[in-house]
Amino acid sequence: MAKLLYQGHGSLRLTTDSGKVIFIDPFAGEGYEVPADLILVTHQHHDHNCIDLPAKNSDCVIWQNFNALKEGKYQTLTLDFAVVEAVEAYNHHHNKAECVGYIVTVDGVSIYFAGDTGETEEMSRMAKRKLDYAVLPMDFTYTMDIEETIRCAEKITAAHTIPIHMAPGKLFDIDRAKQFTAHGALIVEPGETINLE
Repeated sequence: MAKLLYQGHGSLRLTTDSGKVIFIDPFAGEGYEVPADLILVTHQHHDHNCIDLPAKNSDCVIWQNFNALKEGKYQTLTLDFAVVEAVEAYNHHHNKAECVGYIVTVDGVSIYFAGDTGETEEMSRMAKRKLDYAVLPMDFTYTMDIEETIRCAEKITAAHTIPIHMAPGKLFDIDRAKQFTAHGALIVEPGETINLE
């Protein structure tokens, strides 16, 4: 089964059942020695786009926001081990034309990596997708405050919602994490790996 490692801040590593490795917004934490098959970047802020950090297999695909959003159209990347759909992401600190989120499907499991965003129009349509996981930011300065993140989680209605990106300059904030009380809330701490099922 697929596994998700939370590295801290907005950085995650997803490993498929067949051993393919996907990094999302590499920047924080440990675990970059495992060679990547795919690197996803939601936007070009320095704490999300450290594509040189992970080791890479020779055929590693690097897909960034400017690949995922072209001429106002959100793109889909289909690989033999994953399907990646770009979706909208924006807020007061993040330009809609320069940011994306991703819905990644691997091993029959769908995970929404929101990137740095606030509430978007698309979130209310995601309920129909019956997503397995949503990974939402909760940084009151650059993304959403706790109340908005809870509201978004309730619109998306994923089976499990993981709060991340909680405070400037910190990998994690357990006190803020515990305030995320949406249905299906799942707290994952930096360095922790969960099975996706």
